[in-house]
Amino acid sequence: MQIRIGFDIELGVTAPTALIYMLQVHPSRAADVQGGEHITISPPLATDHYADSFGNQCARVHVPLGVSKVRLRNHATVYDTGWPDAVDFGAVEHAAADLPVDTLPFVLPSRYCEVDSELLQFAWANFLNVTPGWSRVQAICDFVHRHLRFDYQSARATRTALEGYREGTGVCRDFAHLAITLCRCMNIPARYVTGYLGDIGIPPVRSPMDFSAWFEVYLGNRWHTFDARHNTPRIGRVVIARGRDAADVPITMMFGANTLERFDVTTEEVLQ
Repeated sequence: MQIRIGFDIELGVTAPTALIYMLQVHPSRAADVQGGEHITISPPLATDHYADSFGNQCARVHVPLGVSKVRLRNHATVYDTGWPDAVDFGAVEHAAADLPVDTLPFVLPSRYCEVDSELLQFAWANFLNVTPGWSRVQAICDFVHRHLRFDYQSARATRTALEGYREGTGVCRDFAHLAITLCRCMNIPARYVTGYLGDIGIPPVRSPMDFSAWFEVYLGNRWHTFDARHNTPRIGRVVIARGRDAADVPITMMFGANTLERFDVTTEEVLQ
């Protein structure tokens, strides 16, 4: 299967500044990009490319005096197996003392995932007696999927997992943050993922395409994909970035006042 991906994002600015973006396909999927990505910046601006501490591909754009708009565009085709997310009911949990040290940041509190909150007591009261491993993580996904009501109109960039739990609403990042936090409360490493996820293999959704958020947990000596919003294996995920939560993987971040003037995302199967 081939998947067409891309974006068209335009930001208005009022002063010289810098723009960081994480919009390139993650290195783990780079070999699947057919002919490379075609990212353009209008107007052409000096750009520094680098990898962050999580291995994500990032770029810093220098926005000089006199530039009032910055437009980022990309188009690419990605090869995908067409298989839904893998399921491994036998994947086991690891004791905290046995976890690889590089997974430890993903059991600690982070900006949007307050492990050290009332969610800790809630998690132990509700998931302690669930079979450890895959079944426990699935039980957490089931709870989050039922508890949160998906609502674009209620989106808020500052909402934390605890706030989402209390408010009972959110968007895909809020589903991911709450599920991640509850997993970490149970000492299961969980990390945030952002990327492309189109309506492949499901009835078309009548809403504008957007980037998506899901999460991964460490069970049975490897990372597994879970998605508390959709709560079913999906086809065609293309990872952009991974981190502790959304604070680590902003699609764009401007150092100064700015306005979002255009935001179009493409994720669709290339029909033969």
